[in-house]
Amino acid sequence: MLFESFADAQSTLFLAIFMVAFVLGAVVNKTNFCTMGAVSDMVNMGDYSRFRSWLLAIVIAISGVLIMESMGLINADTTFPPYRTSQLVWAENILGGFLFGIGMTLASGCGNKTLVRIGAGNIKSIFVFLIIAIIAYFMTTPFPGSDQTLFSILFYDWIRPLAVSLQTQQDLGSLINADNPLGTRQIVGGFIVILLLTYILRGKGFRCNTEHWLAGIVVGCAVLAAWYLTSAVMVDLVDEGEQYTLLQYYENWDMVSESEEGKPALGASLSAQSFTFINPIGQTLGYTVSGFQMALLTIGIISVFGVILGSFFWALVSKSFRIEWFFNVKDFITHMIGAILMGFGGVLAMGCTIGQGITGFSTLALGSILAFVAIIFGSALTMKIQYYQMLYEEASFFAVFVTALVELRLLPAGMRKLEAL
Repeated sequence: MLFESFADAQSTLFLAIFMVAFVLGAVVNKTNFCTMGAVSDMVNMGDYSRFRSWLLAIVIAISGVLIMESMGLINADTTFPPYRTSQLVWAENILGGFLFGIGMTLASGCGNKTLVRIGAGNIKSIFVFLIIAIIAYFMTTPFPGSDQTLFSILFYDWIRPLAVSLQTQQDLGSLINADNPLGTRQIVGGFIVILLLTYILRGKGFRCNTEHWLAGIVVGCAVLAAWYLTSAVMVDLVDEGEQYTLLQYYENWDMVSESEEGKPALGASLSAQSFTFINPIGQTLGYTVSGFQMALLTIGIISVFGVILGSFFWALVSKSFRIEWFFNVKDFITHMIGAILMGFGGVLAMGCTIGQGITGFSTLALGSILAFVAIIFGSALTMKIQYYQMLYEEASFFAVFVTALVELRLLPAGMRKLEAL
């Protein structure tokens, strides 16, 4: 898609991303697609249908990225955030994913679900949104009058030294065969797709549920649409006979543009990318407090508004819009703790259940896979702990914790401290 000016290209891209996000928000609301709910169904009811819907979205995203990369339509080697970077921040991926998994369980949903719930009238989710926004913003942006961020103060000195500098990119294709990463990704990615698809189709409850199919297909296709759009929109400088991606145009701004007017504040946000929601929620705060400066408007911010409005639209159409408030003080505190953990965890892990669990996973990045597993584990463990705390109000946390690990088959059955009722 070629445009004669940067402004036309950027505005068209923003509009297209908004439309995709709008559909995403509406469908997620309609189908009750919820990654936290998927883990809850597995842990509490042994129902893997919604988890299979999540996996279907991953399958579609991986398949699409493999196909588009082979056709030269996208380049997932240089993305925002940099999923395939050669610096594997494995400790941040795991710790961040684990904290995020705990947080989304306490706050009744992940970043995407928070936006969907806001659109449906949930006031609790507005408070969750605000806390995530503040933490995510200051995890990446220095405090006023300082060069320190929350990340540099709380994490950098002890967690960043644990990062591993690889000789190749961290995607599975590059790690297995650095001489032919693209071809190897096709093989490895194809194997993962077949493996996951076989598992997905084995679930009778999933196969017979059109809502689960619709959710998985739409979420997966939305991720692919964003990958394609952010890669395909280009500026065609006819007089110079050159075509630039938005990022290339930004990097050559002084040579190709007559003035600074319309220049974005950050070039990285113009790279190829797809949906993720924690960092964009933080960006939304920065955009708002700046007085809505156009230079700070990003694809991530557009997607935040798109999902909320899409969910709001469906809530009105289906007459499901309703105001929901905190049940009591405990409910308020629980959601606030969850929001804090999601803010820290989502930035540390470099994404959420959508950002790492689907978008990042589609690049076959090892860090994304680690974050995905850590999110599931953090959520599942929290749910088991909540369950046994409810059954045994007087039990020690140690007994509850050990029993939860036994339930998840991470400790021998003989170590069980509390019996299931």
